[in-house]
Amino acid sequence: MAREDELAKRRHDRLVARVEDLMRASLKPEYEGFYGSVTLTEADVEELGGEAGEVRRAARAAGRHLGWKTVTREIDGRIFIADDREAPQAVRDLAMQRSADAVAALMKETRGGHCPRPV
Repeated sequence: MAREDELAKRRHDRLVARVEDLMRASLKPEYEGFYGSVTLTEADVEELGGEAGEVRRAARAAGRHLGWKTVTREIDGRIFIADDREAPQAVRDLAMQRSADAVAALMKETRGGHCPRPV
C-alpha cells in the first residue's frame, strides 16, 4: 500500500510541476507576477495525464508555490486557472490601459477607423 501512495505522490508532484510551468508561462513581466491565467481544454487535461479534479488540485498546489490566490473553475470541459490577488495600483492602471487600448483597436478595426479615444 505504501508503494501505491508513493507512486501517487510522485505522479501528483509531476502534474503540479507541469501545471506550474504553464502558470509561470502565462505571466507578463510588466504585471510583476500578477494577473496570471491559464485555460485548459479537455485535450490539454488529457495530455497532462490527469482528470479534471486532479488538474485543479495540482493548480492550487502550484499556485501556493507561486504565491497566487488561485481560483479554478471547470466549465464545459475547460479548466480555468487564475490568480485572484489584488494587484498594486500601478499594475492595475497598466492592465486597464492595455485593455482599453485593445478594445479601442478592435473597435477601430471593426468600424472602419471611427472609434473614439478611450478615456
